[in-house]
Amino acid sequence: QVQLVESGGGLVQAGGSLRLSCAASARTISIYALGWFRQAPGKEREFVAASSWNGITTYYGDSVKGRFTISRDSAKTTVYLQMNSLKPEDTAVSYCAAPSGPLRVGTHAVDYHYWGQGTQVTVSS
Repeated sequence: QVQLVESGGGLVQAGGSLRLSCAASARTISIYALGWFRQAPGKEREFVAASSWNGITTYYGDSVKGRFTISRDSAKTTVYLQMNSLKPEDTAVSYCAAPSGPLRVGTHAVDYHYWGQGTQVTVSS
């Protein structure tokens, strides 16, 4: 029903920036919350950021330390994650996710139903 496609990952040196994008296949996503998670090899999936459908309510994981910003386009069908001051510890596959419907924004993987394929973020020291 809902397909999410991430883009914007890549290789960046420590201290650099990347902007991730996640495009949804259906306009109904415009009234869904959207979130970002990441998973490094050998580690569990970690919450990064989430936004309510209108962007009024946002949450960030402690690990991003105020360095990341989540936003959505005017149509609310694309969500972005601006990542600044990147650290090697940020190296992971980043995923965007959507809940099963127009639910309240969540901060845990169990709050989400639809997942993108992920985009690799690699930060070199």
